[in-house]
Amino acid sequence: MTKLIKNFVTSEDGAVTVDWVVLTAAVVGLALAAVAAVRGGISTLAGAIQTAVSTTAVGP
Repeated sequence: MTKLIKNFVTSEDGAVTVDWVVLTAAVVGLALAAVAAVRGGISTLAGAIQTAVSTTAVGP
């Protein structure tokens, strides 16, 4: 039983998983921050495009 506990304490297999989880959380956080930063500009641009498309005459 002591050998099992010693192997568990010295094992580093879980450390890589923790690194990946932290890295993934950081990437997701940065992506959410980027979306929040450009959300207002995108809404304004979408409105301008909608207005331009709806007021443009097509055809002869």
